Amino acid sequence: MRSEAKIHVVRSNRTVAEIRDLEIAQQHQSAQRKGDLFTIAKEAVEAHFKPTQGQKHYVTVMFLDSHWDQKTITGHAALGGSVGDIHLAIFGSHALHSYPSTVEEIVPAFSDCTVTDTNHVANDCNESGSSWEAANIGIGAQLHEVGHLFGCPHQESGVMLRDYVTLNRSFTTREPYSTRTKSKGGLVLPKDECGWHRLDCLRFRGHPSFALPTDSPRNNDDSVQVWPVDNGNVAVTAPSGVAFVEMFPEGDTECHHWIEYGDGNGSGPIQRQVVLTEAELRGRLPENKRKAKLRLSIKSITGGSHEVDDFGALVSKASRVKLANGSVAFRSSRLGAGILEGSESSQLTFDSALHQTSLMIQVRVYHGFALDGIEFFYEDASSQLLGKRGGKPGGSEFNLG
Repeated sequence: MRSEAKIHVVRSNRTVAEIRDLEIAQQHQSAQRKGDLFTIAKEAVEAHFKPTQGQKHYVTVMFLDSHWDQKTITGHAALGGSVGDIHLAIFGSHALHSYPSTVEEIVPAFSDCTVTDTNHVANDCNESGSSWEAANIGIGAQLHEVGHLFGCPHQESGVMLRDYVTLNRSFTTREPYSTRTKSKGGLVLPKDECGWHRLDCLRFRGHPSFALPTDSPRNNDDSVQVWPVDNGNVAVTAPSGVAFVEMFPEGDTECHHWIEYGDGNGSGPIQRQVVLTEAELRGRLPENKRKAKLRLSIKSITGGSHEVDDFGALVSKASRVKLANGSVAFRSSRLGAGILEGSESSQLTFDSALHQTSLMIQVRVYHGFALDGIEFFYEDASSQLLGKRGGKPGGSEFNLG
C-alpha cells in the first residue's frame, strides 16, 4: 500500500498560449469558450491513461503553466465533475509557490507570514494576502473541486462550503496573523478546524477510491428503487444497501437534515430495505418547515441515487390506481431522468396482475445509447410495451424460466 499520492506529468497537445487565451475568454464568461480548460484536461487525461470502455478514472489535474499578469490568472480554472467515465477536478498552479513540498515543511508553510507581492503572484479572491493563506486557498480550493469529482455538492459547512480558508488549522496548533480577517490569530482548537461535512464522509465511505484491501467485495448494482405501499408508507430497496436519505424542504438548496443507515462495518448492519413514513420524516424537520413540500435524495452504499421530487405526492391518493378488477395498485416513483430529446413519460399495469391466468414469459429491452423501451410478453402471445421499440433492432431478450 502506497503512503504517497501517485503523480503523472501529462502533456497537452495545446500550447501555453492557447491555454491562457482560452482561460481569459472563460473568465470573461464567453459562452462559446466556457469550460474549455476542463475539456482540454479531459482530452489529455484520456490520451495519457487510455481508459477502456467502462473503466472509471478519478483524476485531479493541476495546470502547471498558470500565470499571473497582474490582472488575471491565466491557465487556471476551478472546476470539478465528470464526463462519462472520467471524473475530473482541475485547478491552476498560481499558488504552488506557497505549498509545502515535504511533510517537514507543512508547519513552516502554514506559518509563513510573507506578504503576497501582487507584482509577481496573485492574491487570489483577496484572501491570499500572505504565503500561508495562499497555501490555504490553493490547496483547499483544489480539494473542494476534488469533492465535486467524487459527487459532493455544496454543503452547509466544511470543505464543500468554503471553510478551507482555515485549512491550516488541521495541521498547526497556532494560527499566525491573517490578512483576510485582520486578526492576530492564536491558539487553534479542534472545533475551529476545517473538515469534511458528515454527508461528504458518507459518500466517501462506500466509494471504491477509499476502499481497503481488507474490505468485502463491492456489489456492482448501485440502484435504488422507491415505491409507495399500504398505510402511507414508502418502501426503499437497494441491493448494495441504503446508505442515507437527504431531506430538502422547499427553499433549502443545501442539505441540513438526513437519516443514516449502517454499512456493515461497525456502524450497524446493512439495510437493503427500509420503510419511510411522512410523519417520521417531517418530525425530523424544524417546526416552520414541516408543512413544506419535501424533496428526498436517497443514496445507496455503492453511490447510486434516487430523487423523489415531492414525497407528499408520492404517498398521496395520486399514487393509487384502481384496477379493473376492483383492487388497488400503487404508482412507483418515476424511474429515469427523461432528459434526452424525445423522452416521454409512460406507465402500465401488468396484465398478469389483473388476470392470474396470464403468465409473463419474456422481457425484451430496446436500447442503444440509452433505454428506449421495455416490452413484456405473455404466454397467450400478447404483449405490453413501455416506451418505444428503438435502438438495437429486435432489442435484447430475457426469458423468464
